[in-house]
Amino acid sequence: MPHIRVPEGLPGIRGLFAFRPETAIPLSELAQVLLHDEGTLTPGERELIATYVSSRNDCFYCQTAHGAIAAHHLGGDEAIVQEVKRDFEHTAISPKLKALLAIAGKVQHSSKDVQPENIERARREGATDREIHDTVLVAAAFCMYNRYVDGLATWSPTDLGGFRERAASVARDGYVGVLGYIKAAQADR
Repeated sequence: MPHIRVPEGLPGIRGLFAFRPETAIPLSELAQVLLHDEGTLTPGERELIATYVSSRNDCFYCQTAHGAIAAHHLGGDEAIVQEVKRDFEHTAISPKLKALLAIAGKVQHSSKDVQPENIERARREGATDREIHDTVLVAAAFCMYNRYVDGLATWSPTDLGGFRERAASVARDGYVGVLGYIKAAQADR
């Protein structure tokens, strides 16, 4: 049961967004820029970073939601998402993504754990400064999102089918699509 009264039927961060729409807008816009808008990393790669950090933070809702979106972007490959969460270094992903996931894991644990050798590894594997920057920001943002969702004890469905269905619309429309129901919640206040 959530620690605060959120609208029923909206799991995870969606219920919190409806509860406080004015904070939901910038949080949704940040997710849009980091995960969906144009970038040199694919949306699937960026969603994998978010999923990996969320799994390390043990946030069921976020790792499941973003894992479903990552899988959708990766042609429905749910197995690779599970492999990345379990042991990305031995998963069939690019060496560049492995280096970026290593940085993301450092940020998740303690941002001061990121060392010059981690950055150099990423650069050797072809990562640009923007990709390194965005990886650190995705990792940091998902630590915040995960703590927001779990710190208020939001509920999460256990049926993965709902996550898969929503993943298709988020993959297509992005995160600013969420703003429609946020604005509706504002109008109801």
